Amino acid sequence: MKAAPRQHDAAPLATNAAAPDDSPPDASDGLAGAEAPDGFDACDGVDGLDQLNERDARDESDDATRYATIGDPHRTTSAIVTRRLLILFALVAGLVAACGLTWNITWQHGIDTLRRNAAVRADRTTNALRSTLERYESLPYLLGEHPLVQDVLVTPDEDNVARANQYLEDLNRRARANVAYIITAAGRCVAASNWNERDSFIGQEYLFRPYFVEAEKGKVGRFFGIGTTSLDPGYYISQPVRRDNKIVGVAVIKLNLEWFQGADASEPLIVTDDHGVIFLSSVPAWKYHTVKPLSSDVIASIYDTRQYARQPIAPLPMTVVRTLEGGAQIVRIGGGRYAPRFLASTRAIGEPDWRLITMAPIDPVNADARYATIVTGFGYVSLCLLLFYWRMRRTRVREVMRSRALLQKAYAELNQRVAERTADLSQANEQLKKEVSERTRAEQELRAAHDELIQASKLAALGQMAAGITHELNQPLAALRGFSDNTRVFLERGDHASAKDNLEAIAALTERMGKITNQLKLFVGRARPRNARAGVARALRNVLTLLQKRLQGVTVDISLIDEGAAPVRLDVERDDPKLVAHCDDLRLEQVLINLLGNALDAVAGAPAPRIAIDVETAQALLTITVSDNGPGIPDDVLPQLFEPFFTTKEMGQGLGLGLAICSSIARDCGGSLIARNNAQGGAAFVLTLRRAGAQATDIADSVTTGS
Repeated sequence: MKAAPRQHDAAPLATNAAAPDDSPPDASDGLAGAEAPDGFDACDGVDGLDQLNERDARDESDDATRYATIGDPHRTTSAIVTRRLLILFALVAGLVAACGLTWNITWQHGIDTLRRNAAVRADRTTNALRSTLERYESLPYLLGEHPLVQDVLVTPDEDNVARANQYLEDLNRRARANVAYIITAAGRCVAASNWNERDSFIGQEYLFRPYFVEAEKGKVGRFFGIGTTSLDPGYYISQPVRRDNKIVGVAVIKLNLEWFQGADASEPLIVTDDHGVIFLSSVPAWKYHTVKPLSSDVIASIYDTRQYARQPIAPLPMTVVRTLEGGAQIVRIGGGRYAPRFLASTRAIGEPDWRLITMAPIDPVNADARYATIVTGFGYVSLCLLLFYWRMRRTRVREVMRSRALLQKAYAELNQRVAERTADLSQANEQLKKEVSERTRAEQELRAAHDELIQASKLAALGQMAAGITHELNQPLAALRGFSDNTRVFLERGDHASAKDNLEAIAALTERMGKITNQLKLFVGRARPRNARAGVARALRNVLTLLQKRLQGVTVDISLIDEGAAPVRLDVERDDPKLVAHCDDLRLEQVLINLLGNALDAVAGAPAPRIAIDVETAQALLTITVSDNGPGIPDDVLPQLFEPFFTTKEMGQGLGLGLAICSSIARDCGGSLIARNNAQGGAAFVLTLRRAGAQATDIADSVTTGS
């Protein structure tokens, strides 16, 4: 300790020589020679450092006076705060403007691209649809000019009908139409290409169909609807059949346009008739809905003509969100905030008066606009951070240059203070050494006391184990006394059979007492039960036999509640394979003996003593509730009820270990034991165990070995 002051005397000289060029060292570097001895605890030197703390306070007061005239470079005025808030507001406004402009430009560009693509799709689909319709437009006229068709309309005998059917079948196969058929002026079909099929049109009436009415007037009939016979949707083209300048019937071609459904469902295409009813759609669920409300007259006309087989025509849940230039609209299909939105473009097909509506989802457009906005926001924020970093670096350099001059002046004073503190710490070290030696001596005394306490704990554990053995053997010993008295009486009467039964029961009780002493090892080691299974009915039967003398004069009700069903009486004389718990047989009987013994003690003074045992089963649990009509448990006793050596009985009547042992057994078996007071009076103990599956043969074997 004498070399320490000399070391610190030399320290100021070395540090002062390096002061002009180097940054000031840490104050702890000047205290290297004042290290405390090995094993020193810093908190032990509080008393020895009181003088140092007082001196530090005086030094800080002197420093505050000495540097009162030095300005604080970090002090901010209200003007600076206001300027920074304005800059921050301007930057946030610029960020919002940049993000908003990016969103609008990107979104508008995406919408324009969708509109161009939708126009191309509409042109392609319209041309394909028109080409299909125009290819079959003149076929009914040519069909009506054929002599076989005219002959069958004028003379619909069997031969003419057969020839017309063969001709229509061949024509329909070559033209690749759906059905071709001939209708008389009376509206009855006399020949058809599907004459040999189950859903043939021959004999059907078509007076109500608009395409027949138009052809009868000498016009070309065009109609889309669902067939009244086949129930297949199709497009009907009709032409009047003339002979000698007189209309004698109608020729009809039916086309199948269901190929339209093969379009991409992610970009729906729909075709509406002149009433706004969707009859073609790439989304099948949208068919036979309307894009606008229909009047009652239109609805009645659709039903009268059976255009759509009298299916309910409901409006499509389409809401116009926004109308763009050129008639395009942004629509939402369905309800809710997250319903899909589409860019809808309408294109007139011409003859017939149909409209093609193309829908392109705008989610990709919104996603592109969102991504572009995020990139713009990140770029803007990155640029602002870069400018902020550049400005802060310039400010930091100026502050470093200013602080260096102040630190050089303070550095010289710091060296002087370190030398003074070294001398004080040397004196404090001497005092701390004395305290360390005193603490070492106190620690040795504490260890000796700890060893004595461990010895006392071992003796207490032995006493606890002896008390547990005494408590658990009380019940079997009492039963032994009763069986011995009964055996003596039976022998005096000459009833050797009953005496033999009692002797066998006495042997079983002695074996049980041996098992109890082995099971009480849980006081010195937590032996976990293996996968043992115990039948509840057998355990109750053995317990009731053991306590039959004490149960005289007490009403015992045993009921079963099977998975929420109504309670029924439980016959304990018959083993139920459903009432099996994960527990050792002896332990389960040990718990039930304690619970029934406590219940018997509780109802000892009751005018009509009664004990109820309810066995309730669930899918994975089995609950046994033992309740009585005694005085109940005081509220201040409930929290301490399962503590060892706690009892409310008189001295010599109980050790206070029964419930502690029962609770420990329940926990070891993966269950629980709780106590409560019944609302109608009395106490109840609820034992919950894990339910185990068992076969009837297993229980019978266990009964043979355990009884």
